[in-house]
Amino acid sequence: MTANAEPRVALVTGATGGLGRAIARQLAAAGCRVVVHCGHDMARTDSVIASCVAAGSEAVAVTGDLVDDAACQRIATEAAAAWGRIDVLVNNAAIARFIAHADLEALDSATFRHIMDVNLMGPFQMTRAAAPWLRAHAAGSVVNISSTAALAGTGSSIAYAASKAALNNLTLTLARALAPAVRVNAVVPGFIANDWLLRGVGAERFAALTAAQTAATPLQHVATPDDVAEVVVWVALSARHLTGELVRVDGGHHLGPGSVVVPNERRAD
Repeated sequence: MTANAEPRVALVTGATGGLGRAIARQLAAAGCRVVVHCGHDMARTDSVIASCVAAGSEAVAVTGDLVDDAACQRIATEAAAAWGRIDVLVNNAAIARFIAHADLEALDSATFRHIMDVNLMGPFQMTRAAAPWLRAHAAGSVVNISSTAALAGTGSSIAYAASKAALNNLTLTLARALAPAVRVNAVVPGFIANDWLLRGVGAERFAALTAAQTAATPLQHVATPDDVAEVVVWVALSARHLTGELVRVDGGHHLGPGSVVVPNERRAD
């Protein structure tokens, strides 16, 4: 972006959670004006907006239920009205329920449908709603936040893994549908050490999971929200020849345990 160029505007859904907050802050630091989609916790919303301002940019908040198509249309309209444009859409909002995969009876149909509605229909409806503005400058960018649960069939529940797998396919189809004016990609994080997971599984289980994931990852550390947000910002703003890609961010965990080398290991002579 040149010195005289109008700053890009980025709309981030689910921006008050750990990853969403990191994405919003880093987009602001990269020079974007940020539209923060939030729930009803205004203290958290104000905190995210303050972090964007501290990063050197401007931010406003919008709210709405992403399962409701009319609400998605309103969110996009309000986002565009803030500064007259939408250049980047980050579909980050998602929900999960911790349900053992083997316990099929525990995953009732209503829960399954709700997870699919939020994690799949939400991104589709937001992309459709924002598309006129994303196309306007022939350089729009959509980044869907997926999960390696989609690739491995793991994660908090069968419904969550299925919703993210469907989101990956949606990324490919939208990349074709919106080209050449809009790039559509997915960032696919692995294990993230964040407050959401800590609350979901408890401190003891969280510590055990973090240790196990670290040991099984070639880079020997697990991702933080900022690690993933860095990749999101690159895909959103800089990767001009990238579309229809699923960009995995898992520290090499997908390579398998055989890829892990013990640090400072010495061969006996």
